[in-house]
Amino acid sequence: MAGMTRRHKGFEPAARLVGERVRQAGESRGFAVSRLLTHWADVVGPEIAALARPVKMSYGRAGLGATLTLLSSGPNAPLVQMHLPRIREKVNACYGYNAVSRVTVTQTAAQGFAEPATPFAHAPRPADTAPEIRAAASRAAEGVADAGLRSALEALAQNVLSRPDRQKG
Repeated sequence: MAGMTRRHKGFEPAARLVGERVRQAGESRGFAVSRLLTHWADVVGPEIAALARPVKMSYGRAGLGATLTLLSSGPNAPLVQMHLPRIREKVNACYGYNAVSRVTVTQTAAQGFAEPATPFAHAPRPADTAPEIRAAASRAAEGVADAGLRSALEALAQNVLSRPDRQKG
């Protein structure tokens, strides 16, 4: 219990519970004002926030004129590039002074650096099932009383009986 502060009785706003951790995470990336990270859509507007997000704030040697680095997907980067002067003005308004002198855009793939997942494609179904296969599938599901179950069993039997290795012999 050493080092923990006593909380007030009752409920606390969630922002107060995580505020210190957000501040520490923001400062580790160079953000002196955590509001830029937590309220990015409010600062720059929802249309720009959908295209890019802030990832780093780096300061020059003299401490004046920081560089804000934004992360954007490849196709959206030119759109973000068009709005850089407006983004800079809005971020400086958030800070209350000309804290940011330059904004850069880093492009990345929409799904990160990993290869995108290959979509699963089902094998093409045969266009027409032979009448003898349909008849055999119907006989296999003949004794089932439930119509839904019977049709599902018939479809399964048709798939099994129409496999190429079954048709050979």
